[in-house]
Amino acid sequence: MSYCNVHYLYHFETLSKENRSVSIATTASPRIQTAKSTDPHVSDKDVLNKILIGDCIEILEKLPANSIDLVFADPPYNLQLDGDLLRPNNSRVDGVHQDWDQFASFNAYDNFTRRWLKACRRVLKKDGALWVIGSYHNIFRVGAALQDLDYWLLNDVVWRKTNPMPNFRGRRFTNAHETLIWAAKGQSSRYTFNYDSMKAFNDDLQMRSDWLLPICAGGERLRNKDGQKRHPTQKPESLLQRVIMASSKPGDVILDPFFGTGTTGAVAKYLGRNFIGIERDSTYAKVAADRIEAVKPLTKGEFTPLPSKRDAPKVPFGALLDLGLLAPGTRLFDKKARYEASVRADGSLSREISPHNEACDDLKQGSIHKLGANMQKRKACNGWTFWHYLDGKDLQPIDHLRSKARIELGLVSA
Repeated sequence: MSYCNVHYLYHFETLSKENRSVSIATTASPRIQTAKSTDPHVSDKDVLNKILIGDCIEILEKLPANSIDLVFADPPYNLQLDGDLLRPNNSRVDGVHQDWDQFASFNAYDNFTRRWLKACRRVLKKDGALWVIGSYHNIFRVGAALQDLDYWLLNDVVWRKTNPMPNFRGRRFTNAHETLIWAAKGQSSRYTFNYDSMKAFNDDLQMRSDWLLPICAGGERLRNKDGQKRHPTQKPESLLQRVIMASSKPGDVILDPFFGTGTTGAVAKYLGRNFIGIERDSTYAKVAADRIEAVKPLTKGEFTPLPSKRDAPKVPFGALLDLGLLAPGTRLFDKKARYEASVRADGSLSREISPHNEACDDLKQGSIHKLGANMQKRKACNGWTFWHYLDGKDLQPIDHLRSKARIELGLVSA
């Protein structure tokens, strides 16, 4: 694993349309070095774990196609604010008033959105995915653009804020959430989802699409020596930790085209991932570089996700008989002992007569899956979790025996 140490800020400029050369000014304390390339594209190794300063669309067009595992984007929201927002004591709310969040029209914003989304899709690997966060000001327009560009929407996740800013004017509901859209590059993409890790994170319950998390505040909030916010829309690290833990693997490359003060890079480094940050404001980029430099990454054993059961080596039911973990004639039951079947020497099951079984059709014998489905009058059944064997006085799923078989067959380590 190669962990990131941010020593360089890369400034990208197109020198001329004729040779399309790229000038890369590498800033490293205490000296400045300059390198030039006549190749209009830059190797991903050149920019891995670096902050690229410049226009995100122009830089994305220079990155190699199919090189990024995951994109996290926190684009301008195009906030439609009507003058300054004041608190009841007439103090001014430190909101977003920067030029980068101003667009001449909705049409201009839509064009910008489609351009950067299209550029991100080009650099994503076939099985890559993208997260984008927004508010009611922009997220619906972004969602439409994603679908128009053939991204495949997976979830919309609601980030419910535990400490949202009140609605001081009292003319609307308190805006207490933001929306994230998670989309695969295409419908056929085999995107990463660490289901078992997120379930463990959520006390062995499936993680839902509403996340209750605080906004960025306290010591996490980056401020200058005068106490002013370094960036108006800094996201909490806890939000990025969920995104990155859920949808990437250690060593993956995560790109953030609106890097800001580097939350994505800081969390990526902490969790053993690589990052590429694009930021047009050199002041933000310097803050991000200093921040990421101070991050101490977890050890490999601390950030490796739980292995997915779907990715586990396949083991046929008959292997349990070969290894002596089950014997022909063993009786199997469902979890509540309503259904019963016997193991046959050929690895199939034959159903036993019981009040529940008598209601089934004529199927007397079948695989653990087909017979389980038939006995429940269902179209499908996962026999590994449906059927249980008697272990002393307790019923245990035969999936436990499959795990033992993987170890005995040398498919996984103990």
